[in-house]
Amino acid sequence: MTAFAKRAEEFRPSPVRAVFETAMDPSVVSLAGGNPDLSLLPGGTIGTLAATLLADRGPEVLQYGSGAGTEAFRALVVNLMRSRGSQVTEDQVQPLAGSQAGLDLVTKLYCNPGDVVLAEGPTYVGALGVFGSYEVEVRHVDIDGEGLNPDDVAAALDTLAREGRRVPFLYTVPTFQNPTGVSLSTERRRALVEVCAARDVMILEDDPYGLLAFDRGADPAPTLHSLAPDHVIHLGSASKIFSPGLRVGWAVAPRPVRARMQIAAEAVLIHPSMLSQELAVAWLGSPEWPDVLDRTVALYAERAAAVTGALAEHLGDRAEWTDPTGGFFTWVRMPGAGLTDVLGRGIREGVVIVPGAACYADGRSSDAVRVAFSGVTPDRAKEGIRRLASAVRPA
Repeated sequence: MTAFAKRAEEFRPSPVRAVFETAMDPSVVSLAGGNPDLSLLPGGTIGTLAATLLADRGPEVLQYGSGAGTEAFRALVVNLMRSRGSQVTEDQVQPLAGSQAGLDLVTKLYCNPGDVVLAEGPTYVGALGVFGSYEVEVRHVDIDGEGLNPDDVAAALDTLAREGRRVPFLYTVPTFQNPTGVSLSTERRRALVEVCAARDVMILEDDPYGLLAFDRGADPAPTLHSLAPDHVIHLGSASKIFSPGLRVGWAVAPRPVRARMQIAAEAVLIHPSMLSQELAVAWLGSPEWPDVLDRTVALYAERAAAVTGALAEHLGDRAEWTDPTGGFFTWVRMPGAGLTDVLGRGIREGVVIVPGAACYADGRSSDAVRVAFSGVTPDRAKEGIRRLASAVRPA
């Protein structure tokens, strides 16, 4: 049967999912997937928390629940947001089955076919799939070492207004960005929210990495939401700070927006998982979690250093890369390397990466690749970069 809707053409495998089986081969070094390291999670403790939940509250947490989520989970999000500078009330929090669900809900609620979403260039591959599925055009605004330039955003919005195009929101990953690892400076954050508010354009702030700064003593950059709560929808996730398998995330939005998100979510999922929410509350609210998070982020910092060191050793002046200060990724540019079929060439050398071209909606070529360091040991990371260097070495 071929009578699919036109939008079905937009449902294509992501570059990461397309090579998932290859990446699982132990002989292959995967620098593709942004997987958290779960090795330091105390399985016994979390098992006890889950067993206690089921023993004490089984009939409740295994039952249907509210589309608004549990009160305890909303309270947890309020506290997590407060640590990032946002003053939030529980009725502004919408629990989600992962923050990816929030991307879908916001696009569904805000966008008509033919609308334009502004997004960083490059941007998160998973967001491009969502935007395409709702027949939305993506216009990129290029980023530099400080993230988006608010002047460039203003110019892009003004150009689109002259074209008569509707722009429902700007999409950004402002902190330890996927795929580049860069963070939007505080000065630019303030200017960006002013630019968008003045033009009545909502900002969709995707923030799964905000708690993963390598400098654990530094004050975190303010969320865009904390600077303009009426003009920002903030998406957060437990996937990078606890478990992606639980599929727990949240949106924080102005109350009328949150209410519509709940109704839209109920039409698809009925409600977020009661058990997943309450297990997230039990662990992320425990006295052990902050220490485990700190030690896990220290692993990421060590792995980032291994990757950048290996890049210097094996690619040297043939490449340039971002210097991560948090998160999971670095962005490696290799001008003149000729990265056509870099994915296939890498696989033949035994390494998997995400081609930079996949991180743009407009089909442009790219002289870059995304390297994920979070899920590999330093030795494996170094070997992966050595193989990548072999894959892009001139014949």
